[in-house]
Parts: sequence; structure tokens; C-alpha cells
Amino acid sequence: MTPIRIILADDHPIVRDGLSAVLLTQPDFTIAGEAGNGMEVIQLIKEIAVDVLLLDLEMPEMDGVATLRELNARALPVRTIVFTAFDTDDRIVEAVRAGAQGYLLKGAPREELFNAIRVVHAGGTLLQPIIASRLMVRLNQPE
Repeated sequence: MTPIRIILADDHPIVRDGLSAVLLTQPDFTIAGEAGNGMEVIQLIKEIAVDVLLLDLEMPEMDGVATLRELNARALPVRTIVFTAFDTDDRIVEAVRAGAQGYLLKGAPREELFNAIRVVHAGGTLLQPIIASRLMVRLNQPE
């Protein structure tokens, strides 16, 4: 089995270290690279093969939404899961419109994160139930 190659993008090194340790408990995951900002993400994706990008929204130099937009503008598509502490309606909508295939809050249990990576890697999309509910409420509001 070929492992799923993951890039971790978060401006906090301790968060990347923790995510790496948790993700590497899964035999089908490997960490292909790490980035502390959106510019580093762009550079990594140009240089290495990657299957899934785990992307924080709040990073210096270029935030997660701007990073997604830049990846699209440069024709560097990558299956992306936004993994963030921010659950405001506007941020969710922005990330999905910019091309995220998944959206999870950092408080999600590890099994949900593992599942999200596998689903998104396989070509699916995944929104954590609380995020899906908020998005549905937002989209069902009158203009």
C-alpha cells in the first residue's frame, strides 16, 4: 500500500510536531513536508509530491484562504483539509469557496481527523457535523 503523503501547514511548530506524532500512528500516512506559512506551502507543493494538505487558516505572510486561492491561480491543485480553531460562518464559507475539500476544528477527535484525510484523499469531501450544520444554516438564510 502506498502511504498518503501529507503536508502539515501551521505556524506553530509544536502543533505541527503533535499532528505529525498523531498522524504517524497510522501505517497509511506519511508526512511529506511541513510549512509555517502559505508561501512555504506553495513552495513545497511545487517541489514535492503530496496527496493531502492539512491547512491552518491563521498563518503569517499568507493565510489559509489566500493560500488556497494562490494554489488554484498557479494551477497547483491539492486535496485540502482546513484544520483550524476558527468556526465563524464567514471563514467556513471562504475556505470552501477557495477550494477546501474538508473542514475540521482542531478539537476534533483523532479518529475524525484520520477519517477526513482518507475520505479527502479518496476524492470525497468532508465537513465536521458542527461545521456542516453552521454552513447549512448560513446558506438557508434569506439574502
